[in-house]
Amino acid sequence: MGLGPLSPSYSSGHDFSVEVDGVRFSFGAEDFASRVGAAAVRLGLMGRAQLRGPETEDLVALAAHGAVAHPASPLAAHLEDHAESLLGGGSDLVHWLRRLVFTGAWIDQQVSDGTLVPEFDEARGFRYRSAATGEPAADESTVPDWSAIAYGSPT
Repeated sequence: MGLGPLSPSYSSGHDFSVEVDGVRFSFGAEDFASRVGAAAVRLGLMGRAQLRGPETEDLVALAAHGAVAHPASPLAAHLEDHAESLLGGGSDLVHWLRRLVFTGAWIDQQVSDGTLVPEFDEARGFRYRSAATGEPAADESTVPDWSAIAYGSPT
């Protein structure tokens, strides 16, 4: 989804923050962890069933700090083993986790502000329309797919 005018008012707490184009959103720990986990699943890094407490803790550390300083699960070693494919360069996992967290919060804020109207499509999931014009909002750009080196899959 192409980001239109940015609403700088999203806040679910003050434990974490993400900034895009000079706009900073703040998140409570539970909200941030949920959004980071959903982003990892969307990127094919892991399945939803693998989002246990320790794995989520490592993902949160990676998204928040750019590294997992104190690993809580084997996910940290998996990330290190695949750092060349996951970290740095044009398809950087940290960048994409943060981008998807921010985009999800931006969409939620636009729905809350009444700027976007959500619609559910059985085949594609949620889509959004402009509340003012009824026109479809731009679709989310393509995201990297790391399912080939997903956590828990044979390497």
